[in-house]
Parts: sequence; C-alpha cells; structure tokens
Amino acid sequence: MPLLALETSCDETSAAVVDQGRVLAHLVSSQVQLHAEYGGVVPELAAREHLRHLLPVTRLALQKAGVDPEQLDAVAATRGPGLPSALMTGLKAAQAAAFALRRPFLGIHHHEAHLYSPWINGPPPKADFSRFQPNISLIVSGGHTLLVHVCSELNHHLIGSTVDDAAGECFDKTGKLMGLPYPAGPEIDRLAQDGNPKAFVFPRPMIDEPNDDFSFSGLKTSVRYFLRDHPKLLQDTQCLRDLCASIQAAIVDVLVTKTLRAARRLCVGCITVSGGVASNRALRQRLGAACERQRFALMLADKAFCTDNAAMIGILAERKLRLHSEPTPLDADILPSWALE
Repeated sequence: MPLLALETSCDETSAAVVDQGRVLAHLVSSQVQLHAEYGGVVPELAAREHLRHLLPVTRLALQKAGVDPEQLDAVAATRGPGLPSALMTGLKAAQAAAFALRRPFLGIHHHEAHLYSPWINGPPPKADFSRFQPNISLIVSGGHTLLVHVCSELNHHLIGSTVDDAAGECFDKTGKLMGLPYPAGPEIDRLAQDGNPKAFVFPRPMIDEPNDDFSFSGLKTSVRYFLRDHPKLLQDTQCLRDLCASIQAAIVDVLVTKTLRAARRLCVGCITVSGGVASNRALRQRLGAACERQRFALMLADKAFCTDNAAMIGILAERKLRLHSEPTPLDADILPSWALE
C-alpha cells in the first residue's frame, strides 16, 4: 500500500506518493520568485505560502498517483532540521492525516533523506537499493555542507560539517556581492560555463586540513575585498564570467578534494552526492572525472531530487517501515536544529 510524504522544511512545498520504492507522484511548489525580492528566504512568508499550497499540492499528488487517502498505508513528513514555522506546517498536517486515517506516522530527518536520494533513479523514479554499498556521502546545500560515512542502510555517522558558511550559502552570498539575482548559485553555474576558472585566484579554505570539516566564510570575505579593490570589473561581461568560474572552482576544489580524501581514508568504494548544490555542473563533472580516475563508484542525486522534495522523504520513510523502524508518536514536535549523527 502507498505512503504519502510531505516536505516543508524551507521554501519548497512538496508532496509525494511512493509505493514499494516507486515514486508514483512527486510535486513541488517553489517560492523562489517570492523570496527573490528580499535576497533570501523570509521565514514568515515561507510559512504562509506553505499554508496556501500544501493542501492543493497534496490533493494533486494523490490524484496523479491514482490513490485515495483511505488507501494510504502510512504518512510521513520532514521533522527537521529547517525553519520552525515552515516545518510546523507540514509536520502537523501529516500528523493530522495519520490520526484521521489511523495510519502510522513517520517524522523524517531531512539530511538523512538526502543520504538516500542518489538511489532514486528512473523514469519512472524508483529507489534501487539492490545496488546499495557502503559510501561516503557529500550533502551540500544552501544551509549545510556535510560528509557522512554510510556503513550500511540506516547505519551512518557524521564525520565532517561546515564550521561557518555552507557551500551553497557561499555561492549565494558571493553572487549577491556581484549583483546577481537570488538564488545566485544557479546563475553562477550558468555564467561560469563561459568563464576561465583560472582567471582569478581565491583561497581554498581548509583544503589541506587533515579533518573532514569545511569553511567557506574566508572565501566569501576574499571575494568581497577583491570586488572592493576592482570595482569596474563587474562592468565587463567576460570578466564577470571569469569571476564566477574562479569562485566556483575554489568551492568545487574544496568539496572534491575533501570528499575523495575521506573515501580513501575510510576504504569505501562508493561516493554519493546530494543536496541543492549537487546539481552544479562543475561539481558533477569534476567528481565524475576524479572518481573515474581513482576507481570510485559515483552516485549523483538526479537533479529533480537535489533540491528539497517529498519523494526522498517518502522513500526513506517507506524503507524504515520495511526495516521495522518504530513509527513516530503523533504528538511529536518539530526538531528545527536536529543534528545528523
């Protein structure tokens, strides 16, 4: 029987229906244009938009899947981490549905769901866990940059995280310094395609540190001072492209180097990458080439499942049920700062 999943951790209202590892329906209502005016996500506006769109998106997902609510076997939602007011919308809606239908409810860790999103492929989208193997997982987004050692299904531990700015945050903030529209990450990716990544030299923070942590605030500060000292550079289109390519190269170098180093140290044969920044073309290309040279299997999340989405929430929830995880109490609260262990 199918499972309904909801995701409202930030500025994407998403609902999905999954059944036996298959994604029967997957819808996302994005708020990017709404928040672009402010240069970032406004929590109160995000929560209001979730309230407006959650029910229509959920109804449409059930309709596209050809599933009546009474046919659902379980209901799941993101419990954390995320914006408190945004998380509350999806979690309480899912708990209410589970209570009304007398079905089990599962509150899912957002980052743990990202861990398993690379195993969703298709069409039609389906989680193929028969190919699962121990791996180093890089979860890289606007709010988080994490390295996770996944020993087996549902058995993992965090080995590294960002000590300040996340990679996606660095993309967005340096893009804002250059006057690019929000979110700046995709725009930098686009402009960098025609730029020279060696045109300007920027620091690669912590790239030589023996630990698995990340830091990108120093890179952001370096770009700020560079633009202060070269104010006319942004008036030249090619220089702007070169600048985007150079900033992107610095971020990607750090991500690729530290991920591969961890994989070699922990003797795993597979690397997975997920999260919003996982859709960056330079990161996908660099990791692909490096993994081929060093003979690592590489699992990249499909671009449709890189950003926040309910499909990955549903896939993980269903897997947990199949592996006999206990349901989450219906009175469980949100966990906005829920750390991945």
